[in-house]
Amino acid sequence: MIFDDIKKANVQAMKDKDVIARSIYSVVMNKLKLEEIRKREKGEELTDADSSNILQKAIKELCDEKENYAKVGNQVQVDTIEKQILIIEKYLPKMLSREEIASIIAELDDKSIPAVMKYFKANYNGQCDMRVVQEVLRQG
Repeated sequence: MIFDDIKKANVQAMKDKDVIARSIYSVVMNKLKLEEIRKREKGEELTDADSSNILQKAIKELCDEKENYAKVGNQVQVDTIEKQILIIEKYLPKMLSREEIASIIAELDDKSIPAVMKYFKANYNGQCDMRVVQEVLRQG
């Protein structure tokens, strides 16, 4: 499970005295733990798909933060954030390419937008960007 892997990596980062890795692992673990608590209140379990979604949101936030630091010319922070993004990306599943998405859509019987989006959300959650699915669907 992704959450367990991140916990182990966090412990290793502490042993290695890797401040950059430790800081991003702490942030991600807090986000995952909060989601786990929310899920537990509903009687559900935290899945790898949930973890992937949280990691993707964290990467998006880091990219926005990196842009802001780049605008003000703080290259040290930009480099730090790039390292943190690389650390998080290791825990994400391989994302589906446009071609893979197109071939999956071609195999579906119902190619209506709601049906395709529901299918991808149910079967490929965390493995594809839903905006890309929608773009491929509209093109094809």
